[in-house]
This record gives sequence, C-alpha cells and structure tokens, in this order.
Amino acid sequence: METGRGAGTGRRALFCYARRMKRSIPELLQSEQPLVMVTAYDYPGGLHAEAAGVDLILVGDSLGNVVLGYESTAPVTLGDMIHHGKAVRRGAPQTFLVVDMPFGTYHTGVTDAMRKAVRIIQETGADAVKMEGSTPEVLQVVDTLTRNGVPVVGHVGLMPQTATAQGGLRVQGKDDDTARRTLEGALALEAAGAFCVVLEAIPARLAKLITERLRVPTIGIGAGINCDGQVLVTHDLLGIYEGEEKKIARRYAEVGRVSREAIAQYAAEVRRREFPTRENSFVMKDDVLDKLY
Repeated sequence: METGRGAGTGRRALFCYARRMKRSIPELLQSEQPLVMVTAYDYPGGLHAEAAGVDLILVGDSLGNVVLGYESTAPVTLGDMIHHGKAVRRGAPQTFLVVDMPFGTYHTGVTDAMRKAVRIIQETGADAVKMEGSTPEVLQVVDTLTRNGVPVVGHVGLMPQTATAQGGLRVQGKDDDTARRTLEGALALEAAGAFCVVLEAIPARLAKLITERLRVPTIGIGAGINCDGQVLVTHDLLGIYEGEEKKIARRYAEVGRVSREAIAQYAAEVRRREFPTRENSFVMKDDVLDKLY
C-alpha cells in the first residue's frame, strides 16, 4: 500500500492501491493483453489514471482544445506541454508517461528537435515523447532521438496538428493513395526506431493490416478493435462536455452533467442560506466573543 511521503496526507491517501512498478518498454512490447492508454493533463488526471491501473498516460497536445479552450492544437507551446506534463507526473509517478511534442517543435531541424525533446524528458520526467507524421524530416528526428536514448511514439492517420492540410478532422486512409501512405508511414516510423505507433481515425481493416505488418505495438483511436491497444481522451470517456458525442469514443460516465448539477445545487443552497450549516462552520467560546462586544 502507499507509504512514505504523501501517504496519509490527503489527496493521494484517497487512493489505496497496491504499489506497482512502472512498465518498461520491453514489457509493453511483449504485453499479451491490449495496452490501455488515456490522456491526462493535470495532477488529478494523472492520479486517477494511475489508480485505475492504465498502462500508459499521454499528455496530449489535445490539452489545447480540451483544457485551454483553443480551436486547435496549433497554439500549444513547449512550455504548455512541460507545465502540464510535470503536473501529470506528480500524480502518476509509477505509470509510463508519454508527452506530445507540440506543433513546430520538431520541424526546425534535428538539433533543435533533440534539444526540445531532452527538455521534455528532463523537466517532466516523461518516459517518451510522441510526434505526428512520417515525412523524411520527421523520420530523421525519430531516428536521431531513438539512437540517442529518447524513446519515441509515432502517429499516423489523422494528425490533428496538420489536420487542415489533410482536409480537416476526418477519417484518413479510405482511398488507395492515403491508405498506402498510412501503411508505409507506420512501417517507416518503426524502421526509424519508434517503439509504438498511434493509429488515429483510419478504417478498421487498414488498422488491422498495419498491426499485422508491424513488430511494435499499435495503439488505436478510432481505428477498430484489432490494434494492440487503445487510447481515449479522458474528457471524452468521462463525458466532461455534455452533448459532445464522438464516433471514436465511448462515454463511460456523465461527469459534465453531474458537475453542472452539483454546482447548481450549491448555488441554490447559498441563495436560500442553506449552506453553510453549523457542521460547516467553526465556533468560538462565549467569553471570547463577549470581550469583542
């Protein structure tokens, strides 16, 4: 059980679970069960994900849309990723942590990309970085990073950072050309050293073919059941945003509705002077109060 610093001090003490060792890359590669990955963007997100026993946590640049309110991931900075990555790591010290390299951080040369990847690893405590695409420039970065000890997760299919160039947020790989490029991109990422490849929003049969061709695990999001693992945005699976149904996700809870109703009830009780009650208030001795009068 949880011992040492943080045990019995409040937040972490709420989660009593058996201490486990963080899964290594060889263990992830050899897993006989589908890998479970979720996103997290802050301390409680990491805390809950680790307590639930997921295999990997992704600090995705989707934080731009999900928690920062941007229209896309493009405005997310390296500083944003490091800030949120550090918070997640504090919440999930024993879970394999992957941090996205945001748009523009690995497109300005191998040396610059290496420097920024090292910053992410050193400052967040991440176990790996993730980047999108399989262009020659990206493959060169993947090769350089992995040869120098920085594990990399690749990403093909729908790539949110460059979705505009792909025609928007829509399924990729449905025609001969894009299907072949998606397959070849995944194979090239493996050859460059990526230990895992995310397949996003591609037909399930294409994802199955890619998974069969690769020796490294595939993790799908909107890519069917035959990938070696799955990833979901935590806010999607928790139903944080009411009425926001996504084909690639399943809502396992309706936290947004519960949250809204709870806040509305709190507001109503304050206005009716039903909160705080005596149980929520502190008392003082009569003689102390008398002296003030």
